[in-house]
Amino acid sequence: MAGKMRRSEAGSSSGSSSSGSGSSRGETVVVDCGRCKSSCGYCKSPGRTSISHGLWAHSITVDDYQDLLDQGWRRSGCFLYKPEMERTCCPSYTIRLRASDFVPSKEQQRVSRRVQRFLDGMLDVKNPVEATDDPTISINTCTCACHEASSSGMKDSLSDQSEEKRSSEQIVSYLSEQLDKAVNKCTEHGGLPSGIKLPKASVKKVSQGKRKLLVEGGKDLLYSSNIAFQIAATLNRAKSANKEPSPNLENNAITAKAIAETLVASVDQLAQSSSSLAVRACNGHINFYGAATQSPTESSETLSGPEESARGCKRKSCCSRKNSEHLLGKRRRLEVRLKRSSFDPEEFDLYRRYQINVHNDAPDHVTESSYRRFLVDSPLVFVPPSGDSLVPPCGFGSFHQQYVIDGHLIAVGVIDILPKCLSSKYLFWDPDYAFLSVGKYSALQEINWVKENQVHCPSLQHYYLGYYIHSCSKMRYKAAYRPSELLCPLRYQWVPIDVASPLLDKKPYVVLSDFALLQNGESLLPHVPEKITDESGPETSGHGSVEIENGDVSEILIGLKGARVRYQVSPRLVSSIDISGILLFVRIAILYINISCRMMNCRVTHSPLIATHHKSRK
Repeated sequence: MAGKMRRSEAGSSSGSSSSGSGSSRGETVVVDCGRCKSSCGYCKSPGRTSISHGLWAHSITVDDYQDLLDQGWRRSGCFLYKPEMERTCCPSYTIRLRASDFVPSKEQQRVSRRVQRFLDGMLDVKNPVEATDDPTISINTCTCACHEASSSGMKDSLSDQSEEKRSSEQIVSYLSEQLDKAVNKCTEHGGLPSGIKLPKASVKKVSQGKRKLLVEGGKDLLYSSNIAFQIAATLNRAKSANKEPSPNLENNAITAKAIAETLVASVDQLAQSSSSLAVRACNGHINFYGAATQSPTESSETLSGPEESARGCKRKSCCSRKNSEHLLGKRRRLEVRLKRSSFDPEEFDLYRRYQINVHNDAPDHVTESSYRRFLVDSPLVFVPPSGDSLVPPCGFGSFHQQYVIDGHLIAVGVIDILPKCLSSKYLFWDPDYAFLSVGKYSALQEINWVKENQVHCPSLQHYYLGYYIHSCSKMRYKAAYRPSELLCPLRYQWVPIDVASPLLDKKPYVVLSDFALLQNGESLLPHVPEKITDESGPETSGHGSVEIENGDVSEILIGLKGARVRYQVSPRLVSSIDISGILLFVRIAILYINISCRMMNCRVTHSPLIATHHKSRK
């Protein structure tokens, strides 16, 4: 995207051709904030290891923001940021999906069916199990009092299975986090060598066939982790790579058994906070045990099948009537409302509940001002519908998509609708409706929205899911929306995630386009010549710096004495300002552009004070 900028081209971008009728879409004005460091919310690193480059946007056109998305940028309110992939602790790759190619998985289909059953009145809020959807249950099963015990037992059994699965996943995630904290704690206190990047902990549930019942204590092996073996291997590799012996490595026994015992000592409080689990080190493995439970084969409770239930029924008319009432329970109405981004007290109340109950935020930290900055404020210049096939009926800009059931707001999706995509920014929902998997359902709705609006705006093709962080297990769910692709952080080419995943398994930062090759050596990606031609600019090199033809910098906005003025200043202003100072400033600005464009690699020109990509108003 880098290229020379003529003055006549200052108001164009790759997406500006879609504006239609020569109408202006405003201008982009951003302030360069430089490198930003902060703590990481993904790996929970104790230091300021999350590194990105920041821009503060006073205004930005939808075309320019589309270009920035396609070069790894993203916004949080009016702040634009791009991870410095080689330096940050958790490299974040832009991920997108072509909506027309989307193939829902079985799990995603189940989510859609579950929500529909709930709307049809066939799924209870407190007991989200639908008997008629299970192949082992007949829709003609009696529901009268004579079979209340059997039907209740079957529902409870299915509910328990579903609840057990969700609970198990939560426990695995929690135990992994606790082990990561134990590793960090041991590193800080000298129990493990510092200065070496250690692998993340992974806890797995032990299958029923591999469980071992311990005679003493009556404990059953439920979960296990081999993180000690991984850490030992990492330390031994680091030790062998050092030409000079490292005191840290020499003074610690680098064996999985010793490391496991060290980590277990750091999580001695775990048993009291994790469903009475006991943690022990066993030959290098870190095992979690629970109280032995009764085997399913020893259970005295039996469930009657549908045929047996039907034979035992003495009031067939009662069964038929009550079964019909069950199938035709209270129907619910779902409305999906799209509104431009603005503050809504009802939305804020829902956001507050969500942050406190789901993310465990402190109540005094969830303020109206922080909510506005994060999810309401937007620098995007709104583009109204044009009545043609260039802009969708809602227009382009920032929106809130509300999910309302029977007048009750249950979820809000914060999205940006751009010339080529719908970009999902954030979702918050009512914790009481967690059983509906609202996050997955909203993603499916947003994908369908793109498909439906391609009729009105053919350029709308993709659904952007934000950042994909392969090194964070909680963020890998985005790969389930297939066939998705990741953005190469260096050459800004899109690589299928099936190609990228094996590479990211080996190391967190990869120049994806270098490795996207077929077995026969042919590239999976379009050929990138040494010289490329931009749609709206002259021939440029792939990593060339932005140059301004004939030194024309008249369209650059410059911060001067608290105001923004174009370099094409009036004679009155020239006479009152030291012109040599302005020329020096412009030279520095152009030099800064040439250096920093290697990171931005787009036509948003910027100086150390302020930058703009001006849209000419014709």
